[in-house]
Amino acid sequence: MSPLILRPRFVSLLKNRHGRLMSSDLASTPSKDAINASQKLISDQIPPDVQGPTGSSSSSSTTSKPWNFLKYSLIGALTGATAVAGYASYAYTCDEIEEKAKALRRSASHTAADDASSVEKVQGMLYSTIMSAPAKLIDVYLDLRKAIEKQVKGYTEPNAEMLLPELHPMERHVFTLVLDLNETLVYSDWTRERGWQTFKRPGVDSFLEHLAQFYEIVIYSDQSNMYVDPVIDRLDPKHCIRYRLSRAATKYENGKHYRDLSKLNRDPRKIIYLSGHALDSSLQPENSVPIKPWKCEADDTALLDFIPFLEFVARNSPADIRQVLESYKGCDIPTEFIRRSKEHQRRIQEQKQQGRIWKR
Repeated sequence: MSPLILRPRFVSLLKNRHGRLMSSDLASTPSKDAINASQKLISDQIPPDVQGPTGSSSSSSTTSKPWNFLKYSLIGALTGATAVAGYASYAYTCDEIEEKAKALRRSASHTAADDASSVEKVQGMLYSTIMSAPAKLIDVYLDLRKAIEKQVKGYTEPNAEMLLPELHPMERHVFTLVLDLNETLVYSDWTRERGWQTFKRPGVDSFLEHLAQFYEIVIYSDQSNMYVDPVIDRLDPKHCIRYRLSRAATKYENGKHYRDLSKLNRDPRKIIYLSGHALDSSLQPENSVPIKPWKCEADDTALLDFIPFLEFVARNSPADIRQVLESYKGCDIPTEFIRRSKEHQRRIQEQKQQGRIWKR
């Protein structure tokens, strides 16, 4: 065979072999689109190690449901108990709750009869056990409430049931004149230049000295004793005032301090309370006598004007001063007393003149 014939055959064999090799390489090597698609599919799948915790969290949420139910049940029970305790504190006193709790205590101490069956005994035991829990809770509530009310009472009630000692038997007939301090006997004023200053009302010395002969004089103020004691020490050097009561002896109610005359340990028929704010500061308005509040007026004579009326009361000793004060209700007592006194004198004079005419 000639070399010219062999050369084309050799070239064709090489081409065929090279073509098969290229086609096998293309088949074995994937395209870029196929690689990207396979990576996307792999990234969308959840790894095996991530699937494990998801299953465990679902099981833990299932086990936590009873605990959540118990927690919310306790919160609801505490809220309900607080609401019931608040309503009971608002609507009932301790004595009323104590009375209502007696039936519950009897139920808690219930026991079955000796001739009862076993079932009845078991039922009675279960019933008493169930009822003993609320009975004990009520006892705890009452003890706690009494302790709180005792603490509150120390701030709102007078510091003693009897603010004054007993009167001497020889003085049982004596009337008690209760006087307010500020704007009644004195006036306290504060300025930036001189600070606090206390001024005496005109006529206060004569007022106290004269009426001390007829009355048991008591100062009853809503100021603290740190203010009351120094003022009275300088106001009353002759000790016409027997007793002094300060804020601790008042009753605190609705944001205000009131004088409770029922705590004075005195006969209410023989108590007169004189104050510039008598009707607003006393729990016993029937014993209260208002006087014009004093605010440093130099020409004030209100204390001196009251001396004739108060002396007349002390000398004549009415059975019940409250009835006398009721007859002066709505009037200026010193002015009305003078008018009545003049009227009384006029009638006496007329009677005397009529008696002289009949004698003739």
